[in-house]
Amino acid sequence: MASQPQRPEDVVRDERAQLDFSRDMSYGDYLQLDAILNAQKPLSPAHDEMLFIVQHQTSELWMKLMLHELHAAIAHIARDDLPPAFKMLARVSRIMEQLVHAWDVLATMTPPEYSALRPYLAKSSGFQSHQYRCIEFAMGNKNAAMLQPHAHHPERAAIVRAAYEAPSLYDECLRLLARRGLPVPASHTERDWTQPYEASDAVEQAWLQVYRDPKAHWDLYQLGEELTDLEDSFRLWRFRHVTTVERVIGFKRGTGGTGGVSYLRKMLDVVLFPEIWRLRTAL
Repeated sequence: MASQPQRPEDVVRDERAQLDFSRDMSYGDYLQLDAILNAQKPLSPAHDEMLFIVQHQTSELWMKLMLHELHAAIAHIARDDLPPAFKMLARVSRIMEQLVHAWDVLATMTPPEYSALRPYLAKSSGFQSHQYRCIEFAMGNKNAAMLQPHAHHPERAAIVRAAYEAPSLYDECLRLLARRGLPVPASHTERDWTQPYEASDAVEQAWLQVYRDPKAHWDLYQLGEELTDLEDSFRLWRFRHVTTVERVIGFKRGTGGTGGVSYLRKMLDVVLFPEIWRLRTAL
């Protein structure tokens, strides 16, 4: 005769699960869930505004983690400590994959649904995300004009400016190559970090030495492939952004004043680690 299934309350009792949190920290306490779950404040009567808010808030949380990992990876590379940096860069690539798939959820919003909430956004736009700007700067896409959207908020402006003035991930990688005796020119190891990166034939030759003899330069070879994975993921994130925006608003101008899809398509042409991609033709 089959035994009777346990009642749910008996399972909980038998597992000795803790149920009284009057004196102990709970899950919600640890994660500050009251603050997080009460941070959604729709301004419109539109049902779909909750999706729009949650999509962007969760993206900002992922970007916070991405910056945490990027900053640590850059610091490890500057100290010639590559194994932890590899793990961190791989994690950033996986975070970007999460952000790529997040666009799939937002893409369920149709043009009429977005049009119902768009007037309530006023001039606010993801274009103004200070965390995204810090990611772009950390990845080497420096642009002085992008400091201005944050000037009205001194604390955020200071964070963005610090990222703008600091060596990028790729800058630190090239300095590492130079310390290892590879022929990276001084123009690319000691320069004005606020200027956009310019590709160099000499830098490509330095990377080619690594790729032509990976056994002799195994950790640098692995670093090059981590950078490749990272930019590959970043391109997918940007591309999914463009297609989602076009699907939802077509070619309307963005709320932040850009051309919307036209601006985002221009960003697809930005190459962050150019020599890493160019050397493949020469191999």
